Amino acid sequence: MTKNGVPEGHPSRRGFLAAAAGLAVAGPSVAKAAPAPSAPEADPPGQSAVEPFFGRHQNGIATAVQSYTFFAALDLAAKKPGDVVDLLRDWTAAAARLMQGDTAQPIGSDVSTAAPDSGEALDLGPARLTLTFGFGPGLFVKEGNDRYGWAASRPAGLVDLPRFNGDQLQPSHTGGDLSIQACADDPQVAFHAVRQLVRLAYGRAELRWTQSGFAPTRGKGTPRNLMGFKDGTAQPKNLDTAVWVGDEGADWMQGGTYLVVRKIRIALEHWDRTPVDFQEQVVGRHKYSGAPLGGKDEFDPLDLTAADADGNPVIPQSAHVRLATAASNDGAQILRRAFSYNDGTNFTAERWPPWRQGLEYDAGLFFVSYQRDPRTGFIKIFDKMSKLDMMNQFTTHIGSGIFACPRGVAEGEFLGERLFRST
Repeated sequence: MTKNGVPEGHPSRRGFLAAAAGLAVAGPSVAKAAPAPSAPEADPPGQSAVEPFFGRHQNGIATAVQSYTFFAALDLAAKKPGDVVDLLRDWTAAAARLMQGDTAQPIGSDVSTAAPDSGEALDLGPARLTLTFGFGPGLFVKEGNDRYGWAASRPAGLVDLPRFNGDQLQPSHTGGDLSIQACADDPQVAFHAVRQLVRLAYGRAELRWTQSGFAPTRGKGTPRNLMGFKDGTAQPKNLDTAVWVGDEGADWMQGGTYLVVRKIRIALEHWDRTPVDFQEQVVGRHKYSGAPLGGKDEFDPLDLTAADADGNPVIPQSAHVRLATAASNDGAQILRRAFSYNDGTNFTAERWPPWRQGLEYDAGLFFVSYQRDPRTGFIKIFDKMSKLDMMNQFTTHIGSGIFACPRGVAEGEFLGERLFRST
């Protein structure tokens, strides 16, 4: 007999360790056991919340932002196209289970030899876990080779990103044939999910690079990034026009989107030595209220024509918000789903005055954006920003990736199935 895919008498992810509580050591003399730490009486708020896996769109894109992310880019090692398809089947089944708070695979009758799960998320609950998958250019063409016979199906929007002004991309944080982004309100749940999917890929795909991140989900209003400014005030109101691929895309991409990720190191020591009024000129917003310069409320519209008494623009011509806004980019918009990151410290030589060298925070922004077409989204917007944005003196793009995220998965299908039907 089984229940929820798990044989009766065998533990689920939430109950796998329960048997250990009753173990005792017997012998001629028995020392008094130390009291076990008490378990919480109930899950923390949101720990039991479940996000749906199946649907027209992939989860984790329009979902309310969770507190933590763990992103992984992988390179394919599979020799045959059928091996790739089998991997995506396995990932689909595992992802649907993981997002319910279950183990990646059903626990078999012989738990002494089976390896269904690494175990670090047992009893933690789903914690609003989402899993979003992407196909990189290397799934279709790798080093000029059509290795799986799918080159003709490469979607038009899945272009190779150009080299932008100021890029210092590190190979250890760039590229990938496949992507997985786990987001959850518990960091161990997010890491665990990617760990299980990578384990299932052994022999068929291998890790290329990873990045963890965090976002404040408590407090009032729009969350702040490590620069102390509110991040994400301006988001597209119509996702159908800005984010989801429409009739212009192949069937497997309709309802899908394109993901661009950038790892952006911020010179926090340099920023922290900068007066707040200059920080506000760089961003184009007041630091504490989030209002655009010249405004009072965070959500006041940007007045790009306002001038001060000397005739100078209230929002400088090279301010971040002026260059990023749709009004400055022929209406181009992207959905931002960014997370801060902190990877400790590292020896760094700054590329802008004061050209400081030494041990600095290895921290910044893991920029995650979704758009209907990168050519009219991220590429169009960032090409100008990379050349003119005052914020560039504090930020350096050191990692990058672009992926086509296929439409959502219907029950009975697997991820990207409609792509492989047509090839």
